[in-house]
Amino acid sequence: MYNKQTLTSIFLKEADIAVSDPNIKLYARQWWKNPRTKISGGLRLTDVGYDFLKEKLELKFYEVPLPRNLKITTETIIFLDKFITCPFYLTDRHIYVTEEKKAVELHLFSGDLHKYGLTKAMSRYD
Repeated sequence: MYNKQTLTSIFLKEADIAVSDPNIKLYARQWWKNPRTKISGGLRLTDVGYDFLKEKLELKFYEVPLPRNLKITTETIIFLDKFITCPFYLTDRHIYVTEEKKAVELHLFSGDLHKYGLTKAMSRYD
C-alpha cells in the first residue's frame, strides 16, 4: 500500500518531472483532494490529478456507476478515505478507481458507497 507522497513521487518520475521536495509538495496539492500527509488513505484525486493520471500517464481507471439516489455525505467521504486503497476520482454519478479488485468490490455493492463503507467498518470489528 502506498501513501500520497510515494505515489506523487512515482507519478512525477513516470512523467519525467523532477522528483524534488518542492515538486512533490506542489503536485500533491494539485493532485490530491486532501493534501495532508497521512500514512495511508486519502487517495481521492482532484480534477487536475485525475486528468493528469488518465491523459498524461494513461493510467487505467475502472468506472463504477453510483445509484441515482445516493447522497454523498461527509461520512461517505470519510469511509472512502479509509477504505479505498488506490487513487480514485469521485463525481456525482460515478467513482473511478485504479484497481480492478476495488472496482469489483464496489460493483458488488451496486456503487452504494455508504453501504460499502459501513460494511468495511463493521468487518474491522469482527
